[in-house]
Amino acid sequence: MAPSRALPRLNLFKDHFQLHDHTLNNTPFSTERSSIAAFIKESESSPEHSRFYSTSLKLFDSKSKEEALKEKEVKMSNQEEHAALLIPGPIEFDDAVLQAMSHFSESHVGQPFVNVFGETLTMLRKLFQTEDPASQPFILSGSGTLGWDQVAANLVEPGDEVLVLHTGYFADSFADCFETYGIKATQLKAPIGDRPQLDEVEKALKEKKYKAITVTHVDTSTGVLSEIKALSELVHRVSPDTLVVVDGVCSVGCEEIAFDEWKLDIVLTASQKAIGCPAGLSIIMASGRAMKRLKARKTPPGSYFGSWKNWLPIMQNYEAKKPSYFATPSPQLIRALHTTLTQVLSKPLSERFAVHKAASQKIKKAVADLGLKQLASKPENQASAMTAIYLPEGLTPPQILPTLMKKNVIFAGGLHKEIATKYIRFGHMGVSVTDPNRKDIDVAIKALKEGLAEVGYTGPK
Repeated sequence: MAPSRALPRLNLFKDHFQLHDHTLNNTPFSTERSSIAAFIKESESSPEHSRFYSTSLKLFDSKSKEEALKEKEVKMSNQEEHAALLIPGPIEFDDAVLQAMSHFSESHVGQPFVNVFGETLTMLRKLFQTEDPASQPFILSGSGTLGWDQVAANLVEPGDEVLVLHTGYFADSFADCFETYGIKATQLKAPIGDRPQLDEVEKALKEKKYKAITVTHVDTSTGVLSEIKALSELVHRVSPDTLVVVDGVCSVGCEEIAFDEWKLDIVLTASQKAIGCPAGLSIIMASGRAMKRLKARKTPPGSYFGSWKNWLPIMQNYEAKKPSYFATPSPQLIRALHTTLTQVLSKPLSERFAVHKAASQKIKKAVADLGLKQLASKPENQASAMTAIYLPEGLTPPQILPTLMKKNVIFAGGLHKEIATKYIRFGHMGVSVTDPNRKDIDVAIKALKEGLAEVGYTGPK
């Protein structure tokens, strides 16, 4: 091991055996060893807990550690006290991810950072479930919206036709992005809370030749989940030259996406949602077929910063652990992404998807028990990442959201322009769902019930 990396690693090992002054990471690997340290540190710094401290020392003489822990709720995070952020992104972040953001400044072409970036790109292949060497991951500084620009700038050309499946606000925006690049976008719309049906899609594909079809896997404005596998099978059967483009900004990391098996061409996402990293990274997985489309362009890509002809050699070099440069990445954000991907991939993805689904079903049952309805009324249309909830008649978001805020819970208002004043959105992704020590979901359900009662809602009649 290189000396520059050996010392930090030795320090990490040392921290495992220190009882005091230990940084609580709030991860599956740190929770167990941090519990007693948290007791002592809190008692030493807070007089109001001194009586508990002296009592707990006696408890440890006669009780197991687990029994003693039941006597007091232990703070499992070093983050400043704050309301639980339960919007459809950004989400709550794990302490270790935030700590990675405080990494000292380093060269973006230095070998230590290049190694981390390369490992991160390789881990993305596992997250998207692709083993095809022709697939290509991209990580660019930007938001999920930059993913739209990359698709429009690199894979279709001015005058081309694309079909945009509409399940809410973000289909409108993706279509607008295409139009900005001189591309003709046709939208196939569904009623609010629903998704275009496969027979409708088949009919549209047979009527006109489209270079690409786009689908928002989870539309953050409505909470509608689209069926990706069956859609891709349909496209490959009816219009095999049409690229299958998935907007997975609100689905990657919490909904099943099998890139190779489902024969997807593009899945684009962002760092700040279910992946669990602070905002600032646009993340894409592109198929070998998509890369061939890039190389076959008749015109140059329509963007300079977003041009894959500029970024492709950089990404390939980084993954091969070779320094390369086109534009400066964010070393801190890449390190944070590396940290969260390491956590995500420490368990089977199937377990992660199942945990999100179970939490979602719990929330949706609570919503129904309150006599409220979802925008996505059909179970097959309901996302695991979030729930869009119609408010009781006569109630608007500005009337309920401040009440929830006072209860230390932050939900989002409506986003769909036609019904924005009629509903709120509850995001449930990442550590708020996967960390068993966090009570964000239970607190939010309780706050919603109490908050509605405080503004005059009496529940189902």
